[in-house]
Amino acid sequence: MSLLQEDFEEHAEKAKTLPESTSNENKLILYGLYKQATVGDVKTSRPGILSMRERAKWDAWKAVEGKSKEEAMSDYITKVKQLLEEAAAGCS
Repeated sequence: MSLLQEDFEEHAEKAKTLPESTSNENKLILYGLYKQATVGDVKTSRPGILSMRERAKWDAWKAVEGKSKEEAMSDYITKVKQLLEEAAAGCS
């Protein structure tokens, strides 16, 4: 396993510790990057208008389409670090 892969999995665990106050926008960014890193480009059709939550998740994933697995992992790690730092700063 590559160092990037290990770092990515470590930060995927850390992401679970983000505070409840983390914005939906940031959660969606993480979701999209995670899916891109683990699955690749979105291959499903966009959920219907009634499935707002699923549609938002799909849109977030679609927004990072074309990123390589490595680039998505790297961006995910950076975003988790940023959110953890913001959470730590907000708690002090």
